[in-house]
Amino acid sequence: MAMTRIEMLQTPALTGMPEPSLGEDLLLALAAELETARREARGVAPLTERHPGMNLADAYGIAGAGMQQRERAGARRVGAKIGLTSRAVQRQLGVDAPDFGVLTADMAIADGGAFVRAGAIAARAEAEIAFVLGADLPRTGITAATLLRAIAFALPAIEIVDSRVADWKIKLFDTIADNASSCAYVLGSRPIAVSDFDPIRCGMTLRRNGEVASTGVGAACLGSPIAAACWLAETMGRLGEPLRAGDIVLSGALGPVVPVEAGDRLEAEISGLGKVSFTVI
Repeated sequence: MAMTRIEMLQTPALTGMPEPSLGEDLLLALAAELETARREARGVAPLTERHPGMNLADAYGIAGAGMQQRERAGARRVGAKIGLTSRAVQRQLGVDAPDFGVLTADMAIADGGAFVRAGAIAARAEAEIAFVLGADLPRTGITAATLLRAIAFALPAIEIVDSRVADWKIKLFDTIADNASSCAYVLGSRPIAVSDFDPIRCGMTLRRNGEVASTGVGAACLGSPIAAACWLAETMGRLGEPLRAGDIVLSGALGPVVPVEAGDRLEAEISGLGKVSFTVI
């Protein structure tokens, strides 16, 4: 049950988290509501407006219950993502802390492939660095050195985010409950060793229909995408779900998010990593 997982959270960023306040039945109902909204591509009213007493444990409880519902329906976990790592993105969404979500196999879009706009409510794209693990990570004590030894390679990536809360009218607890507003992701097709590029100083350009729509740099992601990935790995380990060999780690946006509409073509280029693209149909 989601509450068991929530009680295991002991990361520095989440210490002092209160007991869930909404009650298990309500958490399950809200998780089902968000999952239905995801499947039907329709927005719901902000959870935090309807339940002003909602706290961090409630939000992660809803997210965990929602993912369990998806897994029962056949979804397969393939990794995790950290969200809200860029100050620019935090300002855009009116939040001030990172969060995390789970990636599933059905969220993947091939490099150069198509994203169906009708399957989302208000999709946005952000460019980031993806790490693919070649070894299991421990549950705790994850340092940059630990993570670097475990990474098999890096790829340029575009994450497509979409809030099931109508009009992106979210606060931090809303997006946490909504699996960090995850929707889909596109990975580049040319693996690069982490030692062959600079994750901190690498520049990012995201183009929409050939025009520059967003720019950024690795340092915009919590100071370093490696640091962001460490936060994510430590958090997942403390949650009782350590990252494993083969897992995909989306390390966070390098610049502002970009709205996407049918007919758009998005291409991200990260210096030292190369390009990745998709079209919207």
